[in-house]
Amino acid sequence: MITLTSGQLEGWIAEIFWPFIRIGACFMVAPAFGAAFVPARLRIGLAAIVALLVAPMVATPTGITPFSAAGVIVTVQQVLIGVALGFALQLLFDAVSLGGQLLANSMGLSFAFNVDPLRGTSTPALGQFYTLLVMLTFLALDGHLALIEMLVQGFRTLPIGTTGFDHARLWSVVEWGSQLFAGALSVALPGVTALLIVHLALGVMNRAAPTLNLFGVGFPVTLVCGLAIVLLGLPAVQANFVALLRDAFDLLRGLTAAGL
Repeated sequence: MITLTSGQLEGWIAEIFWPFIRIGACFMVAPAFGAAFVPARLRIGLAAIVALLVAPMVATPTGITPFSAAGVIVTVQQVLIGVALGFALQLLFDAVSLGGQLLANSMGLSFAFNVDPLRGTSTPALGQFYTLLVMLTFLALDGHLALIEMLVQGFRTLPIGTTGFDHARLWSVVEWGSQLFAGALSVALPGVTALLIVHLALGVMNRAAPTLNLFGVGFPVTLVCGLAIVLLGLPAVQANFVALLRDAFDLLRGLTAAGL
């Protein structure tokens, strides 16, 4: 007759529970996985499947049960690690979306709003277009698979325990927040500069012909020039996103490294 003790059950639960917490917290905020159109049950199920696969390779802390005071600390640490990894990657997509909004404001499309399927909120159409573009680029480069691989490798370099994220790692995540503005500027600056030249030319035309209806003529010209700039600037947007994505994965490797 097979007998199971409470300690054995708690040990088996711990082998799956803490990896599931870290992976699930990352999937809740990570791009592609954390989109509004992805059901929460699907995310939880995917996190559970990945946790079951990596559970035999994960070393859990000995002498700590999930329902003890130390177990609560370990759970909080796993949530922080998962959320930080997903948040650092999600900032790239927010930066590209913000850059599209800045460009839309310059070309007169700030009033064109649409429902963002990734977040379920209303965003400018150009920012949403850029977001979908970089999302397809992210999936084409197997970024989602690279994220899962990094999560699995992180259990070896940053094992489960009560001391997960220290102040240096948390501060590096805070500093990474500056990429939201730097990335948006790198995306929008070429187009905004070109549109500034268009606006200056329209200003010169208004001074040369004051009777000219600047709004009736300038708005179509600005819109057409803006759409042409968006079309010509798509390769640069993708190149900037790939560079940001490379920096983001370097940050994730640093966050899950044994020493920072």
